[in-house]
Amino acid sequence: MTADRWQQALLARDLLAIDPEGLRGLTLRARMGPVRQAYQDALRGFPLPLRRLHPDIGDDQLFGGVNVSDTLAQGRVVRDRGLLQDPCAAVLTMAERCPPDLAAKLAQGLDSGTVSALILLDEGTEDEAAPPALTERLAFHIDLDRIGRLEARPAPLPDLGAARARLPQVTIDPEAISTLTALAARFGIDSLRAPLLALRAARAHAALLGQDSVTSDDLRIAAELVFPARATRMPDPEPEADETPPDPPEAQPKEQDSDQGSGGDEIPDEMLIEAVQALLPPNLIDTAGDATPSKGARGSGAGARRKGNRRGRPLPPRPGRLDGRRRIDLVATLRAAAPWQPLRRQQAQDERRLIIHPSDIRVKRYEDRSDRLLIFTVDASGSAALARLAEAKGAVEILLAEAYARRDHVALIAFRGEEAELLLPPTRSLVQTKRRLAALPGGGGTPLAAGLRAAGDLAQQARHHGLSPTAVLLTDGRANIALDGEANRDTARQDAEQLARLLRAEGIPGLVLDVSTRPQAPLADLAAQMGAPYVALPRADAQRLSRAVTGALEV
Repeated sequence: MTADRWQQALLARDLLAIDPEGLRGLTLRARMGPVRQAYQDALRGFPLPLRRLHPDIGDDQLFGGVNVSDTLAQGRVVRDRGLLQDPCAAVLTMAERCPPDLAAKLAQGLDSGTVSALILLDEGTEDEAAPPALTERLAFHIDLDRIGRLEARPAPLPDLGAARARLPQVTIDPEAISTLTALAARFGIDSLRAPLLALRAARAHAALLGQDSVTSDDLRIAAELVFPARATRMPDPEPEADETPPDPPEAQPKEQDSDQGSGGDEIPDEMLIEAVQALLPPNLIDTAGDATPSKGARGSGAGARRKGNRRGRPLPPRPGRLDGRRRIDLVATLRAAAPWQPLRRQQAQDERRLIIHPSDIRVKRYEDRSDRLLIFTVDASGSAALARLAEAKGAVEILLAEAYARRDHVALIAFRGEEAELLLPPTRSLVQTKRRLAALPGGGGTPLAAGLRAAGDLAQQARHHGLSPTAVLLTDGRANIALDGEANRDTARQDAEQLARLLRAEGIPGLVLDVSTRPQAPLADLAAQMGAPYVALPRADAQRLSRAVTGALEV
């Protein structure tokens, strides 16, 4: 089966080379390795030049920018051509990290024709994916993760000149449009782009085989290549009829059926459905019910703001000086100098030279936001474990499912008995989180101070790694174990208050969720000393817990 999948991947490459403008491109999902390299080598000889793009590429490189040396030498604005100003096939590396603004620009380029074709190199994990705005516009989705190195045999791009020349003359039976549209609806594909791209693929396949019209085999192969990655549900079985309908009267065969269209060898809808269903992802049933689409677009994080001159979200330029560290904004500098050119040239008695003064210099500014780390510090003592641990587990899973869109990391600390334990180091892996949460123990005393100390230590480590930590405390507030392990409520309360003040002094933001059956006044006082919002959530389920955390963090 892996050899067949490799051949399908090569067939998608050939069809894209025949009609790159119509099929728009492909998504290549694979980790770096010999298999992906073999497929990238197979793309050599593509009819369009391949231009590699990076998720952090700027507009000057994409659409052209000012050439400084030529502008200063000629006394007029001279622009360089951008990568997308000439016909090419753009290859976007690390597509799962593509920011929304770049995805919008590439999508607009595909729609307007300025981007002839797009190849996405998706290297993400199962929680990461390329932006849907781009993948929906591309015909093919190639997944090489389950293909071995031995099956990925080199295959250079064949000479497809004759097929490209024949493509405009290939005809399509109007019934094929209805067939592919109905098939897409059976698999829960609500975008009309899918059947349109499948029609394009069928025409390209017919041209590849030297045919003048699209046959049923062309439709089947096109559906197998285009529909499986877009399917959102399994097709419903056809209801069984109570009575067998009478046989329809035999129609007289038409002589032109053997010469035109695909009417002479129509393929039953059931066979088309089975062909596509055999290629559906194995986890389709598990993921089809997820109402939240996978978001892979990378933007700024949700943590602390950081200003710089290299990366991040562009800010308006400001006057500055060239000291070797700042980057000049050429367009803004020329715009500031332009109104003064007639006066300066008159004073300098030079009608051609571009005269720029230090006061004209404008420097670039960017604002970036670091990734945020949510440190869930969960009370797993006997007083809270039975009622609240299940809700805490569900809340962590719900929040983590949306963590990639906000670029949040999640860590889990449980305190019980006499100490606190780090059960989940900072991660964004949903699979790893579920595994760790399943083994979360419960019972024993309530060492609240130990939990706060563990959260503070982890927050300090996270800051050294460039993260912005936030401590989320879920407890009923009945602290009874001091830091030294002594079972003393007064000492335990004093230790917890001291650590809460320490977290506030260290500038570590927090959130206190009171999960007891009745709001606890001492826990509200602890939140005030911690400088954190206090939210009472008696009888809250996992959904309410997650909404409370999200709402409090967005304030």
